[in-house]
Amino acid sequence: MRIGELARRTGVDEQLLRYYEKQGLLRPERTPNGYRDYAEEDVTAVRRIRELLAAGLTTAGIAEIGTCVRGEPPTPACEGVLERLRAERSRIDAAIARLQGARTALDTVIERRDSA
Repeated sequence: MRIGELARRTGVDEQLLRYYEKQGLLRPERTPNGYRDYAEEDVTAVRRIRELLAAGLTTAGIAEIGTCVRGEPPTPACEGVLERLRAERSRIDAAIARLQGARTALDTVIERRDSA
């Protein structure tokens, strides 16, 4: 499928898909006239990339663990992937806890002002 179709099916802008390719996250074939030719699996790959980005990983981090999350045969780079993902989850949990504390402090200030 051409890049426009992949963009339409995933809701991701064509420029961003080209960026993912430059980062090594997507590897489309090329037609004889140079057009990108994406496979059906790339729809799933783009969705997984978006999920990992939303989870706080960088494109460099996703590229590093790419084969480990694409269902391809594991490589030596896959060692430690779960530990890195768990560490990222712990970082997110800590950030959530800090934000919840800040929210509680704001609620306290707001309640005091509302009571005054």
